[in-house]
Amino acid sequence: MYIIEGDKLDSNERREKILSSIKKQIQPIKGTELAKLYNVSRQVIVQDIAILRAAGESIIATPQGYIFPFSSSSTIKKTIACCHRADEIFDELAIMVDMGAKIIDVMVDHPVYGEIKANLMINSRKDLNDFVKSFKNLKAEPLSSLTEGVHLHTIEVPDEETYNEIISKLKKEDLLVEE
Repeated sequence: MYIIEGDKLDSNERREKILSSIKKQIQPIKGTELAKLYNVSRQVIVQDIAILRAAGESIIATPQGYIFPFSSSSTIKKTIACCHRADEIFDELAIMVDMGAKIIDVMVDHPVYGEIKANLMINSRKDLNDFVKSFKNLKAEPLSSLTEGVHLHTIEVPDEETYNEIISKLKKEDLLVEE
């Protein structure tokens, strides 16, 4: 569905429609898709998202696109501390995803900049494969490379039992920061 008269929308109307489009989505929607939908450049979408965020909208930018956060009251959020080499990212995240976790973000505590956080929103093996492939394609380094492999993840799990199983498996694989 493309807006044929997208260029006739004023910027406020466009932002309202962008927000509505993102809120209606269950899966993230890419900036390029929004740009096509509203007949503007991707850069205009990036600016519109920034303005919407500054106005207090909780839009999350993920590697898969923009999404509006929603959380089920039947799940719990936990933060876990991990440490591993860059080549172990897939193994770490696969443990969590395969055991039913949604990986919301990754965070490092940089000695100069303080907390640096990136939204991940990894829900499935497909999301995980796409995420890991993007590192290879872009020849990028993970955030944890800034902190010698130490990083935090916020995860959403169905229950405490699942969380404890994830922790146990990460410990077994020596991927968890131990006290």
